[in-house]
Amino acid sequence: MKARCTWANTPDYETYHDEEWGTPLHGVAAMFERVSLEGFQSGLSWITILRKRPAFRAAFGDFAPAAVAAFTDADVERLMADTGIVRNRAKITATITNAKAVLAMDTPLDELLWSFAPDPPRPPLKNWDDVPAITPESTAMAKALKRRGFAFVGPTTCYALMQATGIVNDHVPPCWRAPAR
Repeated sequence: MKARCTWANTPDYETYHDEEWGTPLHGVAAMFERVSLEGFQSGLSWITILRKRPAFRAAFGDFAPAAVAAFTDADVERLMADTGIVRNRAKITATITNAKAVLAMDTPLDELLWSFAPDPPRPPLKNWDDVPAITPESTAMAKALKRRGFAFVGPTTCYALMQATGIVNDHVPPCWRAPAR
């Protein structure tokens, strides 16, 4: 059995941990999906979002920014009635707003988000007590996104995004995915 980060304590989390969390992710739609799902996660358990992710993908057109940006009030009402997703009007409208912001950007979303990777990379963490909730980089990312019109993108949400997409590697020993020391 592989040693994993302690939070990977269910089969769903084990798969997510082993195949996704902390793996470098690129692509505008892929990063838009993660920004959106991290926003929906705010105040909830990630396992809730993870288990609803297929329904989110279906409801939000696989997170294609152009498709989501074209959503109307009727789409908002459709989403509010969709029991497969988190039905929070503020988060739904934020996702639509964020899609419009993605389309208005001069820089591709993934390029902007990766520009906040710590340079040089942060030294490997020793244990979970060393894992921060926010960093100067996540605070700067949140500010940059908000300046571009994004919503539900505070520093904590941005740091979770950085962890999930491999912008930072917060796997800690004895996890098999922890960086070498």
